[in-house]
Amino acid sequence: MSLARNTVVQATLTLGSRILGFGRDLALSAQFGQGAMMDVFTTALMLPNLFRRLFAEGAFAQAFVPIYGGVREREGEVAAAVTASEALSFMFAVVAGFCLVFQIAMPWLMPWLLSAYADDVGVMQVAVTAAQLTMPYLACMTIASLLSGVLNTSGRFALSAAVPVFLNLCTLVPLLAPLVLDLDPTTVLLATSAAVTVSGVIQAGLLWWGVRRLGVGLRLGLPRLTPGVSKTLKLAIPGVLAGGALQLNSVISQFLAGSNEGAKSVLYNAERLYQLPLGIVGVAIGLALVPRLTRAFVAGDHDGGKKTLDDGITLSMAFTLPAAVALFVIPFFVIDATVTRGAFTSADAARTADVLRQFAWGVPAFVLAKVLTPPFFARQDTRRPMIFAVISVAVTVALGAGLFLWFGRIGLDGVLGLAIATSVSAWFNVALLAGTLMREGVWSPSARFVSRLLRVLAASGVMAAVLVPASLFYPQLSALFLAKEVAVIAVCGTGALVYAVCIVLFRAVSVSELKATLRREPGASVPTGLD
Repeated sequence: MSLARNTVVQATLTLGSRILGFGRDLALSAQFGQGAMMDVFTTALMLPNLFRRLFAEGAFAQAFVPIYGGVREREGEVAAAVTASEALSFMFAVVAGFCLVFQIAMPWLMPWLLSAYADDVGVMQVAVTAAQLTMPYLACMTIASLLSGVLNTSGRFALSAAVPVFLNLCTLVPLLAPLVLDLDPTTVLLATSAAVTVSGVIQAGLLWWGVRRLGVGLRLGLPRLTPGVSKTLKLAIPGVLAGGALQLNSVISQFLAGSNEGAKSVLYNAERLYQLPLGIVGVAIGLALVPRLTRAFVAGDHDGGKKTLDDGITLSMAFTLPAAVALFVIPFFVIDATVTRGAFTSADAARTADVLRQFAWGVPAFVLAKVLTPPFFARQDTRRPMIFAVISVAVTVALGAGLFLWFGRIGLDGVLGLAIATSVSAWFNVALLAGTLMREGVWSPSARFVSRLLRVLAASGVMAAVLVPASLFYPQLSALFLAKEVAVIAVCGTGALVYAVCIVLFRAVSVSELKATLRREPGASVPTGLD
């Protein structure tokens, strides 16, 4: 498939999952607001979410695909299956042990992770139990990540993009149960935490079925540190750290926010919104780029690799910039119209909107990092992206902690400082990645690329000019459309339409170019039922 076709498959299925995820978050906010129980759930979900984003949503898969694909090309399907089986067995054993240690240590860890409630015995007990219930999800994601890499190497993107929907489906069941059953919030929270692990088992099982149907004979056996496993870990672990800088920054921000009541809930709600374009566009394009760039570099087609990267960046920015603009210009409109209900108040929406605006200007950098990392992975260079990621994490820790404390001292919301630090470090990471690629001649922006990017920026600017008045007249628009939910749909739809028209008028993209991009590449395999 072409880059765009692979991206569309990933993005379309991911969008469905994200829509359900948004529904789950609405149910969470209505059930718990931004109080103690919501802080407990976000803490319990923190580590599973980190591993889901590191493994299932691309970072590990991006690092594993070149390794598995290289063995497959050089030594055949059987050797590749052996390599994957050995890596799977070893990593599953390590992560399962890691999971067990964390479950045992959780009573001592939780007062550090949720220090704002350290003196509340009831909250601490619920938080420890909830975190222990979600921990097995880590082991499930280890299996799912490797199986996704096997499928993606074979050009099968649909199943790996579709299975995350079960996290949302499973967690929605206990969250909606109070509509028909008389359940207290603690019971709902613990049932939702257990549902996270149930969803992991389902995801891993479906991906195992998909790989077996593909004819790849993987086996889960006793862990052994074979030469193949050593090589895989040597490249994959730095790759996970490199591709997961944003997720590591998120965990650090959550940890720093643990001393502020409600701060974790604010971060969770803001992150769910700003990471929507990252999950739909950045991860999709990143996964689609790796196999294509790997083929280009193996064949010595450097011009093809540069063009692929140009197309990937242009495509990602064409979808990301308007989303970032909307999150920056009308964050309160979006949050209050969609989330405010039940225990979640307009005051909660206002606090979340202020934080979301500071994340919004970093959104293009979050996506660009996903696009600029695959050229390193495709050449099996995971060390330098890892170094850049560690540097960006250090920037987040230093700047975030400083701003969090300073803002609190001068009467501002310390969470704003964490959001600012995350966006700054993301752009710093992009500068290191792009600068290295350009310095080594792997990528040099063409004049056509620069021209198209400027036109995308211009179209986004026009859309912003349309959205600004909407943010000023939110109450009037809500009255005009009889409901705030209808108003936000109308405003966002109008903005999207204006942007789409401008994209065509400014010739950032054309219908003929879109058709050419979506056309199947010569020699591409015909999708099977899996796709």
